[in-house]
Amino acid sequence: MSQRFVNRESKEEVLLFAKQLSELKLCPLTQGNVSIRDAATGLIVITPHDLPYDNMTIDDLVVIDLDGKVHEGSREPSSEWPVHCDVYRERKEVNGVIHSEPIYSNAFGAIHKEIAPIYVNMAIDVGGPVPVMPFTDSGNTEFGKEMLRLMGNRNAIIWANHGMLTCGKTLKAAFHCTVMVEICAEMYHIALCHGNPIAIPKPKIDLLIETGKE
Repeated sequence: MSQRFVNRESKEEVLLFAKQLSELKLCPLTQGNVSIRDAATGLIVITPHDLPYDNMTIDDLVVIDLDGKVHEGSREPSSEWPVHCDVYRERKEVNGVIHSEPIYSNAFGAIHKEIAPIYVNMAIDVGGPVPVMPFTDSGNTEFGKEMLRLMGNRNAIIWANHGMLTCGKTLKAAFHCTVMVEICAEMYHIALCHGNPIAIPKPKIDLLIETGKE
């Protein structure tokens, strides 16, 4: 077994945001998963398979490498670890990944309709509209590769009839993106009930990202 030990701060961060997602009802019961790439070791800290967030402790978290080999922890890692690792492998700037189960975002996934960037904060976090990936089994590398193709350089995607994945340069950024997408999804739903929502044009989104301002 490797002697590369992950910083406790990385584990604390995963546990913190996992519990916050649960409290916000974005990851109900045992649904979803959260991970971080540890800067010191390059190893991945991920939430375990099928354990309620309310009961989760730092000792329940699992440390794996990009091939899924367990380096720390006595539990089984989330079954969707291959998807997380595909993101880390292909997008070197990403250090935090979240798979969540938000209601409004999932509603758009159920009708296979992308979430338009009608909200400034969401547009900045995601980098454009949130695409929808057709329904298929998510616990494998083929899924991850197709997901990354559809995402491009954006930071969020809806898994049709399943959930959402977000990523960011930090786990905090991925968490912020998750919340902003769900807020935008609710806004978009309401706006569609009243008329034709106007999306923020891509040149404006690019400028907002470049300047880091709303």
